[in-house]
Amino acid sequence: MRVDTSKSEGQSNETSHYPCLCAEIRKTGRILTRKYDHYLKPSGIKTTQFSMLANIAGNPGLTVSELAKLLWLEQTTVSRNLQVLEKSGYILLEAEAADFRIKRIWMTDNGQSKVEEARPFWEQAQWEMERTWGREGIGELLESLKRIAE
Repeated sequence: MRVDTSKSEGQSNETSHYPCLCAEIRKTGRILTRKYDHYLKPSGIKTTQFSMLANIAGNPGLTVSELAKLLWLEQTTVSRNLQVLEKSGYILLEAEAADFRIKRIWMTDNGQSKVEEARPFWEQAQWEMERTWGREGIGELLESLKRIAE
């Protein structure tokens, strides 16, 4: 069996020298998540939970679908994660009277305390990233990531 190794239309010779950017960015995301999880471990929550709680704290009463859009996650993924946070007593999910399918998310006092407990550990992770890349490097990275998201 012969494989066609000719370039697709519009593909330059330059791009073939790079690894798959999607795979590399996903791998780097997993590595960063592990690093942040390591720092957050004493708080008893993971990076994904901290991110959700921090976004809920900053946007009281947002809906599950609004949180999903904010985090660029599938609604089912967000719902699954919210169930864990609700069982832990960090949030309340309240169905809207007009449409029971719509659920609003409220932070509990317990959840607010957890965010406050975890924040110093998260800040340590942030400082570690700044020591690694430098402030200017992080700024450039964030600008590049914004362009990808556009």
